Amino acid sequence: MAIQDTTYSEDSIRSLDWKEHIRMRPGMYIGKLGDGASADDGIYVLVKEILDNSIDEHMMGHGKKIEITISDNKVEVRDYGRGIPLGKVIDCVSKINTGGKYDSGAFQKSVGLNGVGTKAVNALSSYFCVQSFRDGKTKKAEFAKGELVKDHPETTSSQKDGTLMVFEPDNSIFKNYRFIPEFLIEQMWNYAFLNSGLTLQFNGQSYFSKNGLKDLLERKVDTETVLYPIMHFRENDFEVALTHGHQYGEEYYSFVNGQYTTQGGTHLSAFKEAVVKTIREFYKKDFDASDVRTSISAAIAVRVQEPVFESQTKTKLGSTEMAPGGQGMRSFVSENLMKVMDNFLHKNPATAEAILKKILQNERERKDMAGVRKLAQQRAKKANLHNKKPRDCRIHFGDNKDEKFDTTIFITEGDSASGSITKSRNVEYQAVFSLRGKPLNCYGLKKKVVYENEEFNLLQHALDIEEGLDNLRFNKVVIATDADVDGMHIRLLLMTFFLQFFPDLVRNGHVYILQTPLFRVRNKKETIYCYSDEERQRAIMKLGNKPEITRFKGLGEISPGEFEAFIGEEMRLEPIILTKETSIEKLLKYYMGKNTPERQEFIIDNLYIEKDITTEEKVVELEPEEEEAV
Repeated sequence: MAIQDTTYSEDSIRSLDWKEHIRMRPGMYIGKLGDGASADDGIYVLVKEILDNSIDEHMMGHGKKIEITISDNKVEVRDYGRGIPLGKVIDCVSKINTGGKYDSGAFQKSVGLNGVGTKAVNALSSYFCVQSFRDGKTKKAEFAKGELVKDHPETTSSQKDGTLMVFEPDNSIFKNYRFIPEFLIEQMWNYAFLNSGLTLQFNGQSYFSKNGLKDLLERKVDTETVLYPIMHFRENDFEVALTHGHQYGEEYYSFVNGQYTTQGGTHLSAFKEAVVKTIREFYKKDFDASDVRTSISAAIAVRVQEPVFESQTKTKLGSTEMAPGGQGMRSFVSENLMKVMDNFLHKNPATAEAILKKILQNERERKDMAGVRKLAQQRAKKANLHNKKPRDCRIHFGDNKDEKFDTTIFITEGDSASGSITKSRNVEYQAVFSLRGKPLNCYGLKKKVVYENEEFNLLQHALDIEEGLDNLRFNKVVIATDADVDGMHIRLLLMTFFLQFFPDLVRNGHVYILQTPLFRVRNKKETIYCYSDEERQRAIMKLGNKPEITRFKGLGEISPGEFEAFIGEEMRLEPIILTKETSIEKLLKYYMGKNTPERQEFIIDNLYIEKDITTEEKVVELEPEEEEAV
């Protein structure tokens, strides 16, 4: 194919103003866009960027309360800090690289650093309003997509000093978005845990923490099953809480200057090293690092002057020093942890004994697994030779590309469902793993079943989560099963597998359920896909005159041409969310354990009959081959 000759001249060079650039390349400023189904989607980053400014005010000793209201996709944040200087209200939200964080005297160890956050929110909002209250006066300005639409004159005010910001995310950029309350509540709690003395009032509910990271860990772990009481140390710019449980894997929550670093960074790496070093020196034994850290649950927070993050979204710390030209991150974390943890273990022999028992147990299990793992790896190689590996994609989560957040693997039941998805998927970042029959119920089984069961072993290799989530190949692990009893059962069996052996995958918001339409309602002019019976009734009323109704009994009955829309931009995903009230052990025992009288009674009490209230409708149930021909 001949290359088209294009003129490269001065006219080819464009200079974008700040709001054009943000709107054209939003991923540079807020990470992925998303629709709100993931905790790290852009709409939550917008909330965080506004809140960070209020938090920084609190950290500097101004304001003990922040009020947040979110309803009908409108976000309001009111703090009671010093308020933006009235003459700079417009500049602070509309002039790039304008802010108070450049003066390290005003904000020594802040979250917001580069003067971009509020401008990004402004540019990506269909409506944005900022109002500052300061010394009995107020200044207000309103924007639309970053453009100033109304500059209110400065007036007197009786309200307390502080700042009010209101915004509505632009639905032309964040398509079909929704705020999921559980994600917002987690945000509020994290801010509360990291800022003792601060009250966050979210939609009328107050969030306050007295004991910092200890409270966080108590909220995250099942305190009834931990092996010893939570260790908690807090001094100067360092705070840590940790314990061991019975779960597989390692569980960490890391923070820098109040920012939740979901991808860790230098401070978390230093902490992991320091825990192993401290334990080895205390017991004077060269334990394997994995034996020390398996089943650990820990939270760490540091305060760093002028931190360097690896992206604008601040999810991974890159700083190697606590301050420019100051102490190294590794030595700072190691010194502080070793000092407090060593003293604690000497003073608490019961805890020291519990940790030693756990390490020795982990060592025995690791050695027992060695032979099983070797055989499993050999089987996996053979399986790959016989084409039993997943239908992979080109881009993966670990790649440094914009599409990495879109990387998805669909876990389907059987070849018919996987066939439709495979033909309609985006081969750049969407993969497919096809199950053969129903997976094993692995509740109560040891981890060696992951290697002994071929299906589980292949799935583990497909995700690359054997050694933790550092090498996870897909950001979204989507369970795509039929919306019938068998499909629901397979969902439960897969969820049991993930929760039992890889709970971090669920905790970190990587597991979803694919929502696919149950009905297609159409006439000659319009086709409507319905995901519930209520949607079907609305579609029938809209189209009128007895439209054709197709009931999809399984994913394999949806043609590839239609399926493309259901896994594209309009894809509906239901995130699997673990709340404070969720005890994994109790949950699995109830649903996947032996058939107890309690569960039988629940089933009997909740049986119901669905009645079809539409009496006159043409219902078509297509076989797969018929559907392909439509």
